Amino acid sequence: MDILTVLENKKQGRALSREEIDLFVRGAADGSIPDYQLAALLMAIRLQGMDARETADLTLAMANSGDMLVPQVDGVPVDKHSTGGVGDTTTLVLAPLVAACGGKVLKMSGRGLGHTGGTLDKLESIPGMKIALPEEEFVSIVRRVGCAVVSQSAQLAPADKTLYSLRDVTATVDSIPLIVSSILSKKFAAGAKAIVLDVKTGSGALMPTLEASIDLAKAMVDIGAHAGRSIAAVVSGMEEPLGSHVGNALEVKEAIDILAGRSAGPLKKVSLFLGAQMLIASGIADTEEKALDMLNQALDSGAGLRKLKEMITAQRGDCRVCDDVNLLPKAPVIYPVRARESGYLSHVNGTALGLAAQRMGAGRMRKEDVIDPAVGFVMEKRIGDFVQPGDVLCTLHAASEESAKDTEQRILSALSFTKEPAPRARLLYALVTPQGVRELDD
Repeated sequence: MDILTVLENKKQGRALSREEIDLFVRGAADGSIPDYQLAALLMAIRLQGMDARETADLTLAMANSGDMLVPQVDGVPVDKHSTGGVGDTTTLVLAPLVAACGGKVLKMSGRGLGHTGGTLDKLESIPGMKIALPEEEFVSIVRRVGCAVVSQSAQLAPADKTLYSLRDVTATVDSIPLIVSSILSKKFAAGAKAIVLDVKTGSGALMPTLEASIDLAKAMVDIGAHAGRSIAAVVSGMEEPLGSHVGNALEVKEAIDILAGRSAGPLKKVSLFLGAQMLIASGIADTEEKALDMLNQALDSGAGLRKLKEMITAQRGDCRVCDDVNLLPKAPVIYPVRARESGYLSHVNGTALGLAAQRMGAGRMRKEDVIDPAVGFVMEKRIGDFVQPGDVLCTLHAASEESAKDTEQRILSALSFTKEPAPRARLLYALVTPQGVRELDD
């Protein structure tokens, strides 16, 4: 058996055996299979799919491709993961809030993937912030502070590290087997015993339809439960950017503003609901009502913001950004995008907005691209808002006037208006657990 045989089998739509999957994963982990063959198999998987058994085998093989942590953190190690979106800064809000409530948030995050932002890229916009830490230090910070957000170490799920970067540049991001195996392999390898997933749906999500998002949520919950984890998945809306800020330093600023009590809105609402599920999965709260009360108390008292400062300090960052967001990187060009017509904002192409930020330099077009932490934009209007000609729709934070002009056209092309009132975008759709699917009241 060799990689060409595996490629041929999947190209023809055949289910791969456990042995074939193990060969693929070992080759990704140790470099014995070149990138071009890995990329070919990723595309074959994207086009032909994988059944439930294949997906489970791929997940476990990737988790076992390196070290498996058994972290001692004086509590239940809990992790949260989003399938990706635009302006999705929930981790930076809920990790310190959950830690302030006694949770132990042990999180390995990723970089931007396709048009979606990456938590690590956001954190690296904080001066001095270290996201590559030895496993022992990572666990020590979680035990002492209550939360840490770091990059995947070379020893943990190394196969995923290789495949993740290839998926970003080969148009293979939106594949349920590849999403499930990437997310859960890291969680299993990092030792998370409780896992909460945020599965996005809508125009700015990897899974644009509600049906596909619920299928993805079910697939991950089933595999997580089979592996003995306490697991739940929230299906949430991504019809427009979740937060108003899109771009790395800008999203850090918005998270700080929420923790400081200066901002609210959809990002805060979704963060609190996800945080409540984390407290329940950790055994700290037994009902959503109690969990939400705890989180709101941590928010109102400032304990969440203080916990973020502790985490930043522990990871060698400049925690003064929590008191003065002007210490974050700033773009040289601030440029307003104004409405050309009157009407109600009725539709936002979230993917197009994410790609606009990516082209500005907030994301990567190629593996070797360097992120500009300062660039991005702030959406001043949300779906359902009425605008008149000249109203500011969006404020660009650009590296140059040329970039601003180019992005202005992309932003305008991504927005649609109607003369009739438009309903607000829905935020919460469903909670998926091993017991079934519960529809949520938004």
